[in-house]
Order: sequence, then C-alpha cells, then structure tokens
Amino acid sequence: MSFSNNDEFHLQNEIASHIGKLLRDTFGKGPQYIYASIHYPFIVIYLRNFITPTEKILLKQGQISSVRQIRDLVMKSLIPEIKAFLLLMTGIELVEFYYDWELYRHSGVFVGRQLEDLPLILESQERYEGKGKLHRELEIISQCVQKRPDQLSSYMLNKRTLLVVRSGILIEISRELIRLGDEDSLRKALNNLEKNDLRNNSQFQKILGTTIEDVFVDWNFQLDRSVIVFILRPAI
Repeated sequence: MSFSNNDEFHLQNEIASHIGKLLRDTFGKGPQYIYASIHYPFIVIYLRNFITPTEKILLKQGQISSVRQIRDLVMKSLIPEIKAFLLLMTGIELVEFYYDWELYRHSGVFVGRQLEDLPLILESQERYEGKGKLHRELEIISQCVQKRPDQLSSYMLNKRTLLVVRSGILIEISRELIRLGDEDSLRKALNNLEKNDLRNNSQFQKILGTTIEDVFVDWNFQLDRSVIVFILRPAI
C-alpha cells in the first residue's frame, strides 16, 4: 500500500493523536511527543517524555523491574486496540507487534509489521551510507549474545528512524527456556545484554555519521525474530 505525502502526513498525525490519547487514558499521562513512521510493511511509533509520577518515584527507588512488569500487563490489553485502530486508519493488518522502553530516558517505541514472510525485494530498495558495515557490527553483537542471524535486513525509514529486523538468532538453550515457559527471564536477560552492547558500540555512530539518541530491541520468540530501532539525531 502506498500513500501520497499529504495522506501520509495526515495519517501520521492521526496515529500520533490517537495513540497519545489511548496512553493518556490508560496511564493517566501520555507522551509529550509521538512520531509515527509508515513504511510498508512497517509502522514505527516513537514516544518521548512518557513517564507517570508514580513511575518516576519507582525508578528513583531502583524499581525498574516493577515499572516494566506494570507496563507489560497494560500493553497486553492495549496491543489489540492499537492493532485494530491501525487497521482502520491504514488498511494494514499487523501480524507482528513489538515494543520496548528506555525508562530512564522516558522514551519508548512500538513496531508493527504487516507481513509474516516479507519478500526480499524490499532489501534492494533500501540503500543508505554504511549499511554493510552496520550489518557486520550487528552480526558480531548477535553472535556474542546468541548467534549470527540467518537473515538480517535494515531500513532507513526516515532521517530519524533506522529499523533492523533479524531472523534466526536463538540458540538451543534459549529455545529450551521458551519451551519451559520462562520467556520473561529470557527476554529480560537478552534485553540487558544486547542493549548494553548496542549502547556502548561506538562504531554505530561513526558508521552512520550521526548521534544515536535511543536504541530499542524486542523479540518474537515464536517466530525467532527480533527488531532493533535506532532513533537518530538528524544533521542540521
């Protein structure tokens, strides 16, 4: 599905307005800033300055796990509503949905994907400076924590948003933890390890030639797929 520039701008504003209201009604306080990127078959929604007074207190007390648990519970009820709204607004039926938070930075991201098996033709359409080098760095990080991805794709959705999709990264011990029903512990461990490596890799900013403001990562264990979102600071 394609949109004209005016249609896309209108959709971005509509999506941002609705998501902001939904989060405000649910949490009691919504994000100060929301930006939606539509790039078939992906929708990426970036949230900034999103923290409630109660969450601030919990974070000051070091209770980051408590904040994440509460948000996870809330998101389980919100995701179906978000997907239904996006289907109504864009005609895109999302079969995958990812989200992640940078709680101490008061930011977050939602990622929706329309197709379960994305044709590789999109890969040839997405060119940006340093793509090959970036992929090699991401493969090294993936191999250190899990294994080198069977497939790695990335998309510069706009000047601020770089989306990475990895498939085939789970090792046997991870699969066994999933089989035993311990997905939460696995997700927490992977988030801690990969976020640390992604944040502390100085090569990314050199490769991309810009400052990375936020990094998010999430997994769909059933599909053995993961998304990474880099939020970049556009050059002035």
